This record gives sequence, C-alpha cells and structure tokens, in this order.
Amino acid sequence: MLGPRAVALATQLNKELGLSPQKTSRALAQFGIRVTPGGVVQAIARQARRLEPTYQALALAVRNSSAVAPDETGWRVCARKRWLWAFVGEDGVTVYLIGGRGYEDACHILGEDFAGVLERDGWAPYRSFKQARHQTCYAHLLKRTAGLIEDSIAGQARVPHAARRILKDALALRERRDPGLGDDVIDAEEFGLKVTELGQRTDKLLELKPTHEPNRLLIEHLRTEREHMFTFLQQPGVQATNWRAEQALRPAIVNRKSWGGNRTDAGARTQVIAISVIRTARQQNVDPIELMAAAQRDRIPTAATQLRIPTARADPALAA
Repeated sequence: MLGPRAVALATQLNKELGLSPQKTSRALAQFGIRVTPGGVVQAIARQARRLEPTYQALALAVRNSSAVAPDETGWRVCARKRWLWAFVGEDGVTVYLIGGRGYEDACHILGEDFAGVLERDGWAPYRSFKQARHQTCYAHLLKRTAGLIEDSIAGQARVPHAARRILKDALALRERRDPGLGDDVIDAEEFGLKVTELGQRTDKLLELKPTHEPNRLLIEHLRTEREHMFTFLQQPGVQATNWRAEQALRPAIVNRKSWGGNRTDAGARTQVIAISVIRTARQQNVDPIELMAAAQRDRIPTAATQLRIPTARADPALAA
C-alpha cells in the first residue's frame, strides 16, 4: 500500500513531469518506495477519483468566469486522434478536457449559454457561442500578416502592412490606457476617440477588394472577425491574445512527445483531472503534493479548500 504523499508524488511525476509509469516506478524506488508500473497507474487513477469534486468545481469556475482563454492541441487516446483542450479562466483556474474538436466539446466546459469573453484564435466552432463576446487573437493575426509581407510579390504587401499597422496601433493604445504598461497615459475621452479611429481605419481597409488571393483571404478573415478585433480595448481585463491557453498547453505538449497520449478513456479522464488540479495549484502558488495528499485523507471527497475556486459547487453535467 502506498501512502498519500507517495501517491501524490507518483501523480506529479507522471502527469506534470511526464515520466512514464515505468520511469515513475524507478524514480520512486530511489526513495525506497517499491511499486510496479501497473501499481503506479492504479495509484494515479485512485488519486484522480479523489480529485473529481475539485475538477468539477474548477470547471464550474471557468464556466462562470467573465473571460476565458481556450485553445486545443492534438492528442491520442487508444491510438486514435483526439484533442486536448485547455480553458483558462479567472483567479488562476485552468481546466483541461480530452475529446473531439467541435463546438459540443467546448460546451462541455463552457456551457451553451456562456456569456463572458472568449479570448480565442480563429477556429470556427468558437463563433458558435452566440451569447459570448469574443476577442480574436492578435498573435495569430500578426503572425499571418508578417508571413504575407515576407512572401509577397512586388506591389502586394500594402494590404498586410495596413492590417499590421492597425493591430500594432491597437496594442500601443492599450499600453497608454493601462497604468504600468506605458508612461504616456491617455485620458478616457481621447482613448474613446482613438478606439473609434481604429474602427474607422479597419472599415476602410475592409472595403478593399484585392485580387491577390492571399490578400483576399486575409480581408475575408478580418471581415469575419471585425466585431471581435477591439474587445480588449472596450472591456478592461480582456487579453489581446489567447496566450494564457497556449501557455497552459505547453507542458502537455512536451509530455506528449515522450509518451504520446492515453491508452484508455479512463486514463484520459484521469489525465485531465490530475493536470487541471496540478496546473491550477501551481498558478495559485499551492503545493500540489500537499493538496493531493490531503484529498486522499478526506473521508468524503470534496473540492480542495486550498484552492481559490470562485464557485465550488458541483455541476452533474461536468461529471460525464
């Protein structure tokens, strides 16, 4: 039998640091803890069952956040293509989900009636959240315009250059609004005029009808995203990119290179529960080992009190 701290350590080694069950078994042996790779898998699954209420509470906290950054990356379960989602909400809460890549999958965490702001890239299913406000990711747009400028033929760089100037001017305006980001602070009235001016410049750009195919596609994309280009200027606290979600996916992407994914659906469920709790604990400066060990000692599994969870009531819809 493994003690609570040993089980928590095994979970951290496997799910956060990316060690396989075999390597986790060998690492634990260095501390005099003898357990087979199969025993490691069973212990981590047991840990995840104790963390289930915390996972549900975190998912509900994301659903209730005023702004959420989502993103997804490829994953494998049973050697089949799946997607690992990351949803980063307020107060340092991050929740993961493994499933498909459609609107229905995102709804499993956000809910169909999500009414906050989605800081997201251009993936079409995000637009299906009709009650939400949206902020299209500037990092993706800047990368796209930079690529068009670099690859453009003579006379075809005017459109991406114009789009890029608008994006950079919007970011510069944010720095003038937010204390600490810039020294040239702007008053509210002038700020509003500048936002209006950015909108007018954007609308003028979107009136163009370029014949160069890459430029035509860029204008078409910007028309689709026009309503969502300046939300971060209109609503304080909203990010201009989905960097929070991309950062949340990075550890999982590194681990994926080592062992690829999960062998079973049950293993996938264990995966998202464990990494959601560990990631949130790290963001809130809480020791995940102590948190997970405490969860095992509780007679009745409940949401972890060590974490700041805005709404810590369980939602049955999140348990499936």
